[in-house]
Amino acid sequence: MSDAQTKSSDLRMGLGIDLGTSNCALAAANPENETVEHLPILQCVRPGATDSLATLPSAVFLPLPDEFGADDFQMPFQSGDANLVIGAFARERGALAPDRQIISAKSWLCHAQADRKGAILPWSSQAPVQKLSPVAVSQKLLEHLIQAFRLTDAGRDTDPNAVQTVLTIPASFDEAARALTLEAAHAAGLPDVVLLEEPQAAFYAWIANNPDNWRDQVGPGDLVLVCDVGGGTADFSLIAVNDDGEGNLTLERISVGDHILLGGDNLDLALAHALRAQLENDGAKLDHWQFLSLVHAARAAKEQLFNETDLAGVPIAVAGRGSSLFASTLNTELSRETLLAVAVEGFLPVSEPDDFPVKRKQTGLRQFGLPYAADPVISKHLARFLARSREAVASNADHAATIGAERLEHPSGLLIPSAILFNGGFFKAAPLRERVEQLLAHWNGDRPLKTLTGGEPDLAVSMGSAEFARQLIRGDGLRIKSATARAYYLGLESGMMAIPGFEPPVQAVCVAPVGLEEGSRLTLSEREFGLVVGEPAEFRFFSSPTRGGDSPGDVVDDAEAELEETAGIEITLPVETAGESGLAPGEIVPVHLEVYLSEVGALELRMKHTRSESAWKLDFHTRGEEDRE
Repeated sequence: MSDAQTKSSDLRMGLGIDLGTSNCALAAANPENETVEHLPILQCVRPGATDSLATLPSAVFLPLPDEFGADDFQMPFQSGDANLVIGAFARERGALAPDRQIISAKSWLCHAQADRKGAILPWSSQAPVQKLSPVAVSQKLLEHLIQAFRLTDAGRDTDPNAVQTVLTIPASFDEAARALTLEAAHAAGLPDVVLLEEPQAAFYAWIANNPDNWRDQVGPGDLVLVCDVGGGTADFSLIAVNDDGEGNLTLERISVGDHILLGGDNLDLALAHALRAQLENDGAKLDHWQFLSLVHAARAAKEQLFNETDLAGVPIAVAGRGSSLFASTLNTELSRETLLAVAVEGFLPVSEPDDFPVKRKQTGLRQFGLPYAADPVISKHLARFLARSREAVASNADHAATIGAERLEHPSGLLIPSAILFNGGFFKAAPLRERVEQLLAHWNGDRPLKTLTGGEPDLAVSMGSAEFARQLIRGDGLRIKSATARAYYLGLESGMMAIPGFEPPVQAVCVAPVGLEEGSRLTLSEREFGLVVGEPAEFRFFSSPTRGGDSPGDVVDDAEAELEETAGIEITLPVETAGESGLAPGEIVPVHLEVYLSEVGALELRMKHTRSESAWKLDFHTRGEEDRE
């Protein structure tokens, strides 16, 4: 028996963790039966009080010294340190003190221009609190989730070493964000965690929720759009359904969208602005803190109206502010009419298939922060994703054969799916799901698509990751084939002669093509690259979601025009590791590039000296950090 088989046989529980941008969730699966169990998460709901809730808000609040009592946030698995609070109370209290609240840390993990290992959060805060890095915040959220799991019936008597943990990430996470997520998981005590893309987890959950009839809903030739919109992000993926020639279904994720910072939080803010306009029309004037309270009230009213369809409106009350001991309360109402106008017509209008997101005009100086979507219209982002997917699939011979010419030649110019699977808390609301169905039908010549039913959009990711963990333990189940949805490139310094007044374009060599499967290794042995020894050497990293025809070693002549720059790689090659060649600092070592796509979807690059056995790993760094092997 192999070591892997021995280890698998020792596992007794599958744990799925949805480390969400706005909310986290937990689920457990027993490999001996077919049940997947959603797990409650213990957390502070107010000073001195805890409760087990369905989800854990991905919020961290940093109290001031002596703001609360030493035991106010005592947890069974914490020391009672009042310097940090996680969960429901952190979200509620942070709305009143946003300069001491950390939210959306997950989105900072894929912000290449930020120091993701630096103590930068809360961003731009001047409050006298100890800041945390995006990686550290992710670590603390994971530590809380792990400890909360061990308090549940599923985790209480389970040996931690007998748990297979699957942690989900957005499909749009780049390699740097995936590596940083793994780093946070390892620091939190999860050395053997497996990463799984969230849309795939949602698909696994749908299969688990429909064990008897899911094959009746999809079959060979189907193309499923997983439309995943949560509190802070919109994530799109396409999964192709085919057969292996022997009557067995196969699944392959063939396209992934960009990481779009757009979701339910944008809707809450838009509703708050609409409510403020109503109040100001009545003569009221809101200050900054009252507006933050209004955002919270708008979110609660939105959820109530979507859940209770017979309500015409929900009253809104905002505490007045002033010198009077009994300041008057500001009152208004969120009507269903206003909710639908903002949510449906504002974020999901029935746009045309060639109507893509509008790019905001850049100013010379702007505040630095998260790169939020400039255009809030989800319809336009979906259209761009389907247009790019058609272009990418058409340029990849294997994917084009899988999809078929008829679908690639659709008159809309989009790659129209045949079925939709909704995921994320945004789509708990039926009117929002119905509008997406209407939108896709419009693009499809007024022919409706299938909607896959069964499951809870806000819990599906954790449930699906637990189901995948069980499959890993048992070694069975239907797997989604997951390969790179983008092609990846390294920038090359031009070998052209210098010409006055002319800047040669940056070239880039393809190191990983679209469709590279996990576990694959490549060596560009036919090309030698020069690596400077004894001095830092910078590499520019590019990608493309549409160049499906490029092969490893192919060169793009104008990378800045044709590709998207995603990260920088910096490495210093010590002179002494170059063997007995007697190289001096500043000289160039000939190297071959080796590429490995790990089982968790992280792209590892190594520069191997062609004259010795020396090799250096190229990692994705922030702020000039170095990593040598």
